[in-house]
Amino acid sequence: MDFSLLPEILASTIRLSVPLVLACLAGLWSERSGIVDIGLEGKMLAAAFAAAAAAAHFQSAWIGMVFAILVSLGLALVHGYASINQRGNQVVSGVAINMMAAGLAVVLGNTWFKEGGRTPALPGSARFLPIDLPGSAVLADVPLLGAIATIISGHSIITYVTILLVPLTAWALAKTRFGLRLRAVGENPHAVDTAGISVALLRYKAVIIAGILCGVAGAFLSTSLSASFVRDMTAGRGFMALAALIFAGWRAWPALFACLLFGFLQASGNYLQGVHLGGVEVPVQFINMLPYLLTVILLAGFIGKSIPPKASGIPYTKDR
Repeated sequence: MDFSLLPEILASTIRLSVPLVLACLAGLWSERSGIVDIGLEGKMLAAAFAAAAAAAHFQSAWIGMVFAILVSLGLALVHGYASINQRGNQVVSGVAINMMAAGLAVVLGNTWFKEGGRTPALPGSARFLPIDLPGSAVLADVPLLGAIATIISGHSIITYVTILLVPLTAWALAKTRFGLRLRAVGENPHAVDTAGISVALLRYKAVIIAGILCGVAGAFLSTSLSASFVRDMTAGRGFMALAALIFAGWRAWPALFACLLFGFLQASGNYLQGVHLGGVEVPVQFINMLPYLLTVILLAGFIGKSIPPKASGIPYTKDR
């Protein structure tokens, strides 16, 4: 491995981790309230399509972001209604959202744009472009500082906002009244109900937050990380985020580091294609499968050891 590429790999790690972190935080909010969210993948995919389609039509990345959030929020409310009001199976509801989003995005894309399910390529005005931090160009040729500047500069505004959301989420869940009540709902909803607090309302708030975060993640995929929507472009990131959430024990900071690990493997795969070990070229397919292999390993090794919120996945029935 050429270590001169390490700053670029780490910068790419940050970019590739953004949708994972957003989806992981979405799952964290939802599951801390007791609502299992298997539909992270579907909400991200639908949001990515909505963002790219709206950005292509209105030539504005911000309008694309609004449409992405609205679409993801709509699916989140459907999941909330099925899980909270109807007390349905939360896993089945999430899987249904994944399947619906995967099929509907391709059908609508092909109907509207006639490009086989793709959306038109977005110009710079319809994308969230990289931002060069002040002084990064001056530091580019300075040893060590130049490498640091390469890593932390040149990302879109969504990336920087995502990084700030991690400590904000950790603080909100641990220190605010809303966060503490939300965690209590995920552990013992009967006690919360006895205190006169609406369990359904708190869970809906958590589901709404999850929908917004998935909407931002989807918009990032199609208007920042890429320049259009393509079929199945989430590529299992929703399930990786769930694996990272389980591995992190439903905590914000460990979830960030787990997502960075997935992002590092993806970034390394992009840079190490064609690498030779012992004179033998490592197949590209093997390198690309490493993040998914890690997902399986983490789930197999930690799913029985991590303890989820006690009321997670259990519909709440008010005592009469």
